Amino acid sequence: MKQLPDTIRLTYIIAVILLITFVFFIVLIVILYNKKQLFFIQQQQLKEAEHQNQLLQKELEKQKSIEQERERISHDMHDDLGAGISALKLQAEFLKQKAENDDLQNDLDELLKTSEEMNLSMREMLWSLNSGNDTLGSFIDYAIQYADNFLKRTKIKLWSESIDIISDTPISTELRRNMFLCLKEAINNAYKHSHAQSLKLSFSQEKNVFSMRVSDDGHGIPDGHPEGNGLRNMKRRMQEQNGECHIVKEGPGTQILFKTTI
Repeated sequence: MKQLPDTIRLTYIIAVILLITFVFFIVLIVILYNKKQLFFIQQQQLKEAEHQNQLLQKELEKQKSIEQERERISHDMHDDLGAGISALKLQAEFLKQKAENDDLQNDLDELLKTSEEMNLSMREMLWSLNSGNDTLGSFIDYAIQYADNFLKRTKIKLWSESIDIISDTPISTELRRNMFLCLKEAINNAYKHSHAQSLKLSFSQEKNVFSMRVSDDGHGIPDGHPEGNGLRNMKRRMQEQNGECHIVKEGPGTQILFKTTI
């Protein structure tokens, strides 16, 4: 009877030891399993990162190839079309000097005008194709230059201002092209319809938001006037670039605001 408590005590001790061993074994299994799972997840993440790097590398190579093709087209246009247009213009000027018929001289004047317009259009396309111009500063400089060249043949005086512009801010070629086409349309509308004495280009940047405002001191757009094709096209172009275009009702004349994220 006296050995019974000792036996129970021994059995209890053995049971406790087995339980502790079992718990320790379970904890060890869980730790090893978690480490294995963590290692597996890390391997998957490394594979995913490697895959993303490969995709990024391919995209960079694709973009580089596109830029090289754009540069090639730009150089070919400059060398071939530019030389051809210049030769055509020189030939027309030479023929005009020899022509005595007024009608022929008028036709040659039209030919010279057309060649000059073609030359201007070609320069615009070359500017659009050149990836070196994919910055905010380049766009603003070219926009002001274009507006100045366009309006110097009119009585409209040009003003411009740039507020908080970071010149080397990158912008996409597509956005740059569409913003420029909107600018052309706005300036052309001001010239044709506003009867303005002055036109102002305002450019501003607030973090990643770029705004361009074209303002004139002309007659303005009458209330209830139907929306024309020009304004619809400008709105469509900006919407395609996740931007906006609307008429600002502030003071006399017409103000068109273009705003987009860059």
